[in-house]
Amino acid sequence: MWDRLYDEPGFGIWLQNFMEIFVDEKANAEISDYIAERIRQRVTDPAIAERLIPKDHGFGVQRLPLETGYFETFNRHNVELVNATETPIVRLTPTGIETSEESFEFDVIVYATGFDSFTGAFDKIDIRGTNGERLSDKWTAGPVTYLGLMTKGFPNFLMLMGPQTPAANFPRSAEINVNWVTPFLEHVWANGYQHFDAGEAAEAGWFEHVKEMYEGLLLRNAKSFFTGYNSNIEGHEYGKIRYNIYNGGVPLYAETLSEISDNNYDGIQFK
Repeated sequence: MWDRLYDEPGFGIWLQNFMEIFVDEKANAEISDYIAERIRQRVTDPAIAERLIPKDHGFGVQRLPLETGYFETFNRHNVELVNATETPIVRLTPTGIETSEESFEFDVIVYATGFDSFTGAFDKIDIRGTNGERLSDKWTAGPVTYLGLMTKGFPNFLMLMGPQTPAANFPRSAEINVNWVTPFLEHVWANGYQHFDAGEAAEAGWFEHVKEMYEGLLLRNAKSFFTGYNSNIEGHEYGKIRYNIYNGGVPLYAETLSEISDNNYDGIQFK
């Protein structure tokens, strides 16, 4: 579909205008106001509508609520909107949930409490490098990788869909990672190498490139797993940005991997 769209007259101009909402605050504010008005039209109670309109981010800065009938749900008599920030959950009770303001009875509770994205799973394993350094300590302020596939000081350690890859697009990114790692390992075995590790300069260069891909995007200010924000985890407070993801897009990432392998795996040290 996208291949056909690229050839359509005027598509380039449309795409440029569309991308403005993600990088230009004025353009983003304009479409955010448009979305807010549509929410007000769909929610009958004005007070509830205002509570449902995002105030801490603009349109597209967080994942879009692509839905059917979501906002109309709050017009139902058996649905109540509770803001857990304004009235925090105090405890679970035998019959439901108690907030700082009142208690609610439920038959079923669905937990959606957030997650420690990208680095959390790695932190739960005692991964140590050649000098005894823990990976969790190296990544205290955020992940540092080479290509999102390896990290300096942790030889023979490969990550699939790790931090600083375009991992938000899982199916395509996973395929790209596997298709690169497989011939890479074949290269290691064919040459009799026992050891491979990211070079220090190569890792530093990739980290700076990843940071650069955040610049200019309104996303960099988001309370998002892209920036490592999680109010439940120490060190993940708002403002302490963690460069979790590669924002250059899947095509550019795939092209970069190809260039690295074509240049005899530039940036990687073998023994």
